[in-house]
Amino acid sequence: MRGALALVYPPRCLLCGGLVESDHGLCGPCWRDTPFLGGLCCDLCAAPLPGHSQQAEICDSCRAEGRPWAHGSAALLYRDNGRKLVLMLKHGDRHDIARPAAVWMARRLQGRVPNDALVVPVPLHLGRHLRRRYNQSALLGVALGGLLGLQHVPDALLRRRATPSLDGKGRDARFATLEGAIVADPRNRVPLRGRNVLLVDDVMTSGATLSAASLACKEAGAAQVVVSVLARVAKDT
Repeated sequence: MRGALALVYPPRCLLCGGLVESDHGLCGPCWRDTPFLGGLCCDLCAAPLPGHSQQAEICDSCRAEGRPWAHGSAALLYRDNGRKLVLMLKHGDRHDIARPAAVWMARRLQGRVPNDALVVPVPLHLGRHLRRRYNQSALLGVALGGLLGLQHVPDALLRRRATPSLDGKGRDARFATLEGAIVADPRNRVPLRGRNVLLVDDVMTSGATLSAASLACKEAGAAQVVVSVLARVAKDT
């Protein structure tokens, strides 16, 4: 049956629609032009760093301000095909991107996730969730949880007020906008107290949203938070 379906509906590249060897893949040219992160990156915010090191390194920004999570990773840079994939998942109803994206994210986690961690997606406000009809972070979370054998808890966190778009805002404005906006959902039946958390989102820019969500997990008693995102906005150099 699967072979017959492949003849009728051959696998297509996620980006350009060209023929590929297997489902949920990228063709050669699209793979080449997709900015996968590799090499040395900040161990907290996943920003690319110059040079090489066998040890975990932290960028100057994270040293100066700190992060409320223990480790952070990203699969792609948010530019070119990386940006296209995020926007297709986020606004284009391309749920099929979540599965391969989770594979890329799992590779970058490099075994840094405790075996008992709960997978928690960054929440959308109810109004935005209803308009979009799905939470792209939850799609990534359920796929990543399946790959890692971890429990996905989509309702662990609640965005209790609608926040404006962060596009174009500076770092301080981003953090101010998100302050107190995300809390542990009291209706959640899986307590975070004493548990390790793998926090999942689609994009990291300043880290304001992830900081708000991480703090909400910590305030609910989470032992440790690890962050995984599909794409990282490159810092200005």
